Amino acid sequence: MSDVRKLAILAKEAAAELSVLDTAAKNNALEEISCQLLADINTILQANEKDLENGKKAGLNPSLLDRLALTSTRIENMVEGIKQVIDLEDPVGQVVEQWQRPNGLEVAKVRVPMGVVGMVYEARPNVTVDTCALCLKAGSAVLLRGGSSALNSNRALVNSIKKGLAKSAISEDAVQFVDSDDRSAVDEMLRLNGLLDLVIPRGGAGLIRRVIETATVPVIETGVGNCHVYVDVEADPKMALDIILNAKCQRYGVCNAAESLLVHQGIAEVWLPKAIQELTSRGVEIRGCSKIIEMVPEVNKADESDWSTEFLAPVLAIKVVKDLQDALDHIQKYSTGHSECIVTNNQGTAVEFLRRVDAAAVYHNASTRFTDGFEYGFGAEIGISTQKLHARGPMGLRELTSYKYVVRGTGQIRS
Repeated sequence: MSDVRKLAILAKEAAAELSVLDTAAKNNALEEISCQLLADINTILQANEKDLENGKKAGLNPSLLDRLALTSTRIENMVEGIKQVIDLEDPVGQVVEQWQRPNGLEVAKVRVPMGVVGMVYEARPNVTVDTCALCLKAGSAVLLRGGSSALNSNRALVNSIKKGLAKSAISEDAVQFVDSDDRSAVDEMLRLNGLLDLVIPRGGAGLIRRVIETATVPVIETGVGNCHVYVDVEADPKMALDIILNAKCQRYGVCNAAESLLVHQGIAEVWLPKAIQELTSRGVEIRGCSKIIEMVPEVNKADESDWSTEFLAPVLAIKVVKDLQDALDHIQKYSTGHSECIVTNNQGTAVEFLRRVDAAAVYHNASTRFTDGFEYGFGAEIGISTQKLHARGPMGLRELTSYKYVVRGTGQIRS
């Protein structure tokens, strides 16, 4: 029997016990994990430093190194995320709806744990902690397989999590970690039908595509974000500038960063030169359409592939559009269904944009960077689903549960 299958079996056994624990026991376990992470902060940072050194030697770009890096503040933020999960209402056992049939049967739809969640992710150590907190609170065990570039960091984080669980009512086996950089381990995870109830990939387009194409267990597709900001002719110029600078520049290597800027032709000549100046002063490379080149000749010419690229880097594609419909057509063609924004003071235009854009999150006069479980008040998030079945958008506690029907009778039989 392979090591990965053994880990999954242990998780499956632990999940059965975890599923019936009450909220107090689960919250106590999360509190113990929080304390342990803070107690082990120096050990975790030392492990992360090894990963950063290896990443620099391997030539990882600055955005990937930023995702990989841990600091005391980032670890403290992870702990704060756990504490927010503790404060959230436990979804397990919630009655979603209930009714009585004419024959007297009482039917209730009740939230239940998923069982065992498999997580496949890249150089994001924070995902290790977020995933464990959410899965455990939602009554599920978890099998983690992080990227090889974060192996030391993830190993240290899981060690602290298990030490915390050892002081609680939740078995340490509820959190399992594939401590290997062998890519075949991922393929094995994706075919553990009967052991894993769900797999969630979190990372770049290549990882997500590989998981979707390989898996035989159910998959929730997350996160490729070719996000757009559309600046309407009736936009407030300062607000529009503030939003695009935040959406593009606050962090480059995240799925909710803006990758394309669409600007109405009626405001472009007045607003765009200043916006491009501000963006380039922050180190952003601009790739523009022919109309942009006419206004700002030093800008690089965009090619077709730029409109569909999630850069995850200081690169922004900009296009001048004729009107709202032109912007909607562009978004429909190139969007990955993650997060889309309109900046306008015209409420009618905003309503039309919000109604017609098909994405997990649509924004009016706010940065796409808010597509995040923490910002939505979910506590930590396990990922951002860009599909439509079961879960969409930031996935918090409720999205990590399934449901069953509980039917109570008084001796009814079907005729």
